[in-house]
Amino acid sequence: MGTLSNWRRLVVLLGWLIAAVPTVPGAAVAQGVSDGGPIEEIRIEGSQRIEPETVRSYMQIDPGDTFAADLIDRALKNLFATGLYADVNFGREANTLVVLVVENPIINRLAFERNNHIDDDTLAAEVQLRARVVFTQAKVQSDAKRILELYRRSGRFAATVEPKVIKLEQNRVDLVFEIDEGPVTGVTRVDFVGNVAFSDSDLRGEIITQESAWYRFLTANDRYDPDRLTVDRELLRNFYLKEGYADFRVLSAVAELSPDRSGFFITVTVDEGERYHFGKIDVDVNIKGLDPAVMWEEISTIEGDWYDASAIEKSISGVVVAVGTLGYAFVEVDPRMERDAENKIVNLTYVVREGPKVFVDRIDIVNNVRTLDKVIRREFRLVEGDPFNTQKEKRTQQRIQNLGFFSKVDIKTIPSDQPDRTIIVVEVEEKATGEITFGLGFSTSEGPLGNISIRERNLLGKGQDARLDFTLSGIKSQLLFSFTEPYFLDKDISAGFDVYRNSTSNNASSYEEAKIGGGVRAGYDLTEYLRHSLRYNLTYSDVTGVDASASQAIKDLAGTHLTSMVGQDLTYDRRDSRFDPRDGYFIRLRQDLAGLGGDVRYLSSRLGGGYYVPFGEEWSLGVSGELGYINGLGHEVRTNDSFFVGSTNLRGFTSGGIGPRDTATNDALGGKQFAVGSVELGFPLPIPDEYQMRGRFFTDVGTLYDTDATVVTDTIVDQMAVRAAIGAGITWVSPFGPLQVDLAYPVLKESYDETEWFRFNVGSSF
Repeated sequence: MGTLSNWRRLVVLLGWLIAAVPTVPGAAVAQGVSDGGPIEEIRIEGSQRIEPETVRSYMQIDPGDTFAADLIDRALKNLFATGLYADVNFGREANTLVVLVVENPIINRLAFERNNHIDDDTLAAEVQLRARVVFTQAKVQSDAKRILELYRRSGRFAATVEPKVIKLEQNRVDLVFEIDEGPVTGVTRVDFVGNVAFSDSDLRGEIITQESAWYRFLTANDRYDPDRLTVDRELLRNFYLKEGYADFRVLSAVAELSPDRSGFFITVTVDEGERYHFGKIDVDVNIKGLDPAVMWEEISTIEGDWYDASAIEKSISGVVVAVGTLGYAFVEVDPRMERDAENKIVNLTYVVREGPKVFVDRIDIVNNVRTLDKVIRREFRLVEGDPFNTQKEKRTQQRIQNLGFFSKVDIKTIPSDQPDRTIIVVEVEEKATGEITFGLGFSTSEGPLGNISIRERNLLGKGQDARLDFTLSGIKSQLLFSFTEPYFLDKDISAGFDVYRNSTSNNASSYEEAKIGGGVRAGYDLTEYLRHSLRYNLTYSDVTGVDASASQAIKDLAGTHLTSMVGQDLTYDRRDSRFDPRDGYFIRLRQDLAGLGGDVRYLSSRLGGGYYVPFGEEWSLGVSGELGYINGLGHEVRTNDSFFVGSTNLRGFTSGGIGPRDTATNDALGGKQFAVGSVELGFPLPIPDEYQMRGRFFTDVGTLYDTDATVVTDTIVDQMAVRAAIGAGITWVSPFGPLQVDLAYPVLKESYDETEWFRFNVGSSF
């Protein structure tokens, strides 16, 4: 019986071979499967892992159905659609439908070989196939293309991927993707065609894509990226529109891979058009009761100047914000332009009218992988259901940026399903908020100075700030732990605590002091820009090791003291950024009262502020200053409670490098009154923007005087002498963390002052 069955199978197979039956989906023609007659039995042959009943369910043919070509064709397509079979054939023996299937193998192991620059986990996440999944040639080819695309996105266009299939028993296979990563495919050259007003080098400076060079090893902008090239087209357009070329167009941007696949040649063809001036500038206000003078204060386009599209956008934004401040939440500003091609001028009218009332439908936050949504939402000045307000939207963006958690914050609005509603989309790009900071300095009196600080400013994505700081130098060691919860109990109140232990071997004042203490603090907003904070600190100090030759004021410090102090800060801040201010101003009043217990009593007040003015897009001028006064309450102000000036608040001098001093012992005594000021010009450096380096020139001035030294002798100097230093510095947001270098030279100083000419600070982010 078994032999007869085998003969039957052989006859069926020969019939299939003679008919040359195709095996691709939808091309089923089976030898001997003729139309007509009922199907009495369905026999499945060749099935190994899959039950015959499961195969029949896929076919959607049952006994009793009629032999028909359309039914067989549909069944064949259904089986191939499952992806489980490499081959399927149909035959007929009398009234029996015979289905011969060849199952696709199962993947036993998936591996990648010779991938050095992209790890296995990244590649595995990109492909569809994996162990214990059905193997198909279509999926293998698809995954090979996915891997190639991943390498191309990383700049390796010469990469090749070859799938290798190793057959095993029990219809299993090992699948190995053999990868030749090839070199990084850079941009060999960027050429421009059609540019007359600006040279190729000028235009290369306006785009992100850069030609490959040895010094670009820290960036990827010299690797070809089609998405980056699309951005470059828009950057070129913005540049020309800013320079007066109102008809400018990018005709094409073509990237050609060299025959050896080692680099791309990019050719950008442009049509510059004619250059235009601004003609007549006018304002058409269609809002009752609105004074046009408010508009003119915000308009930066001037008749006779070269046409500048960015100035138009800036004017529109300024008008919208100014009008919104006056209570007109729904305003549209339409720049109506009339070109005069003959005279090469553009007449411009700003049409201001009431826009339709729009309300916030919902707020979507995207790309925040680590930071919780609520951390971002609590900075919003708009909530769902509020009338949309441009000024509040701008302030929201500024507040989110000031968190310091994101390298990019982009807020845009998109239409909702309802005509009077809008959706606010906040797109953020997270950056490392953990920092390991190493500080290094050198002074003429103390030698090298060092600092190590570990800080996480967005702990667990909740916006909490935790910091562990260790400072070590020739005169000081400090251990500090602090924690801040910015929204305590989900209220708009920040709360935190500090615990510290300091040990100072004060070479500048000939004594050693150990401090241990802690404190609590809280802060809250009085208005949108005015913030008030309170703090309490309790510190135990022990002064020992006073030199026998030390100044009497230093000897008076010997012993233990307990300081119980309460303080407050009042800050009005209108800066565009807390981290890199280039526009705006701030004012801060700081006061400390010691004497609520303990044996130290004084009242200290400090008033400071700064004003920042931008010049163009990259230049900025900052003027800042601070003055302070401390008064003993029934006691003289001790030396270690006095003010000290130098280093960070007066570059060019060491910490405590200026002010009252006992010249016989060289002890710094501190002072009760001080004033410092700084003028700093920030500017871009003539290097590619991707390096994120800025330079600065600065002038620092300051004075410190009025000591409460108990014994006044001819050796103690205390005068209100002004000191000044000039210098230059560089800030680099490097891959290793922010790096700052300052060189300062004192131009006004006293003979007894201690100077510091160099300071270096670098941090590493994680």
